[in-house]
Amino acid sequence: MDWKDRRVGHAARLALLAGSCIGFATCAYAADPLVKACSKDGEFIIGFSQANNAEPYRQHVNDELTAEAKKVPQFTLQIADGAGNVNTQTSQVDNFITQKVDVLLISPFEAAPLTPAVKRAMDAGIPVIELDRKTNGDPGKDYTAFIGGDNYKIAQAAGEYTAKTLLPDGGEAAVLEGLPSSTPAVERLNGFKDGVKGNSKIQIVAEQAADWLPDKAQTAFAAMLQAHPDIKMVYASNDMMAAGALLAAKGAGKEVKVIGTDGLPGPAGGIEAVAKGDWAATFVYPTGAKEAIDMAKSILLDCATSVPATVTVDTTAVTPENAKQMMGN
Repeated sequence: MDWKDRRVGHAARLALLAGSCIGFATCAYAADPLVKACSKDGEFIIGFSQANNAEPYRQHVNDELTAEAKKVPQFTLQIADGAGNVNTQTSQVDNFITQKVDVLLISPFEAAPLTPAVKRAMDAGIPVIELDRKTNGDPGKDYTAFIGGDNYKIAQAAGEYTAKTLLPDGGEAAVLEGLPSSTPAVERLNGFKDGVKGNSKIQIVAEQAADWLPDKAQTAFAAMLQAHPDIKMVYASNDMMAAGALLAAKGAGKEVKVIGTDGLPGPAGGIEAVAKGDWAATFVYPTGAKEAIDMAKSILLDCATSVPATVTVDTTAVTPENAKQMMGN
């Protein structure tokens, strides 16, 4: 059959020819690479729009991304600090678009306000990899890919740990939520609440957003303890808020079991807090830095025609049983 005589659209022709390649080592036709200028020997700029460098977790992400990017001589990584302001972050994304970066990484401070900026980058032909937080829409369609932990499952595991290990006999619990307009905050809140449902004797008597901030968490949890003096544990959606909750508990003279989320290393991180016995547990939220740079290599160096729409990075529960080992002691 003479395929040249068939009047089919470009997309249909590609689909048909791609199907004909199955089982053959080579094929004369293939889907276009995600980036036209891809090359093993090229030099590429990766722009990263970070939500807020002031948060310790965000700085941890920056450090790991920088270390991973340095392993690839062809890559130059540029990090812009959104400073916890959607207008600032939007402007920085637009600057990256104007600069014509080769790949855009973004951790959006808030989902909805950053969605139009991500669309502009995609419309400009720049692959967008969302790291840790999502904008509105679907990965693989509205943006190239999402890389991060499963916030819902991580929080669900924290809820199950509470139900089975911390409060097996039940009791009152509280939740400190992150910034409600960010996807991790919603997913972690819902995950924890679902996780504790396995123990009907546990009551969540208070929940409040503290926007990821330790001072807001301290104030919020102090008020919770005044209103509900029998609270036995608090789940904080990040390590910073867990630290604030512990200060509030100490200030109220209460023994409260604290669970954090992030599992940050270092002297101010959640791993050491568990190792010292200050917290009951924390759950590592992986940065996804290695996976992000690996995906950028696939797109820019290997001329990938597609990448996974979602890459889920596994978590680790940090408990008194493994915390010291995780510190390297």
